[in-house]
Amino acid sequence: MSTNDPRKQPQASGSGYGEIRASLDVDKLERYLEKNLKGVMLPLAVKQFKFGQSNPTYFLTDANNKRYVLRKKPSGILLSKTAHQVEREYTVLHALQQYNRRSSTPASKRVPVPEPYLLCEDTSVIGTPFYVMQFLDGRIFEDARLLELSPKDREECWLASIHALTALSSVDPVEIGLKSFGPPQAYFPRQLRAFTKIAQAQGATRDVDTNEPVQQIPYYDEMQRWFQTHLPDESRIGRRIVHGDYKLDNLVFHPTENRVIGMLDWELSTLGSPLADFANLTQPWSINPEYLPREGIFRENVRAFKDLTTNAVTGSGNGGESCAPVQLELLEKEYCKRMNLGYPLKDIVFVRSWMLFRTSIISQGIAARAARRQASSANAAQYSTSVELFGELARKVIVDAGENSDSLKESQGDAKL
Repeated sequence: MSTNDPRKQPQASGSGYGEIRASLDVDKLERYLEKNLKGVMLPLAVKQFKFGQSNPTYFLTDANNKRYVLRKKPSGILLSKTAHQVEREYTVLHALQQYNRRSSTPASKRVPVPEPYLLCEDTSVIGTPFYVMQFLDGRIFEDARLLELSPKDREECWLASIHALTALSSVDPVEIGLKSFGPPQAYFPRQLRAFTKIAQAQGATRDVDTNEPVQQIPYYDEMQRWFQTHLPDESRIGRRIVHGDYKLDNLVFHPTENRVIGMLDWELSTLGSPLADFANLTQPWSINPEYLPREGIFRENVRAFKDLTTNAVTGSGNGGESCAPVQLELLEKEYCKRMNLGYPLKDIVFVRSWMLFRTSIISQGIAARAARRQASSANAAQYSTSVELFGELARKVIVDAGENSDSLKESQGDAKL
């Protein structure tokens, strides 16, 4: 890795924390850990990570300055029975850690995950189930452009993200005891059924004050028909472990080497098609910057690398969007080589479009909760715009690939972004 000014290095994985926001009984926690966590030395200093997660996450430091991470379910009545399952996070991390420790697992095949230390399902301790895992001291890149790195380091870090993903996607879940970690049905039909029900329910929501309907997803019916008639053949790869939110800022890189030492935020993990994780990781290459609004939060925060070339420019002007950190072709070829798949990837248009379409549905859900005053109304306009933006970006993936039906082409009077 190139030597860089340490003041410009990305934040270490434990640096984004502050005072406790979600209630936590530290005394009860200390008593429990003293009995159940080998080597811990009281008292504990407890902070809460600042970045937003649906599962509250805490940074623990003991009297010997050993650091841990605790993740717990949110307190109170949960709206979803399937979300916030920290028990599942622990299960997959534990299984992968055991796999890594096998003498038969070569170093190149080990999946970089933090070591899980214990799972507590006793709600009398801190109110909800929780688990404690290893703290990983490294770099987390929040901006996929990696502007603080040299072109060589950018390429190496992006390739490292592919190497970590293919290590995960190459593991046979049955072999490591995860046969029942996900439903036996094919992944994308499951996704379509689940999110169709969600979209239908939240699409009927109206603002409690104005009675205005929540933002509708553009071309919803036409997109659904296209997805149903272009489902990928998942039998070619088989059921694998799907992280569910595999992206650059959920990876911890070694402090000085361009390699991944940990994957974070496993709450959406299941069994299914590993192509979903590849498409999610490389989503910026699904988006042409010309399709983004000319200004505003989405122009600033949504990364769009499609059809951009790479160069040595390090971010200045236009948000640094004049170049891509690496060419998609390089990443996809490396993925195909390691997964023993033909290049270019078959069905990738479907997967890229679906992942964007799913984001549109998720954004609509946030907008619907805001309309019911169950979420911050200050962000309602932002999420309404996001519904339309990501729905349109999903359609553009299909149209630009030349695989669209006439029903997905813009007609006169269609709204432009």
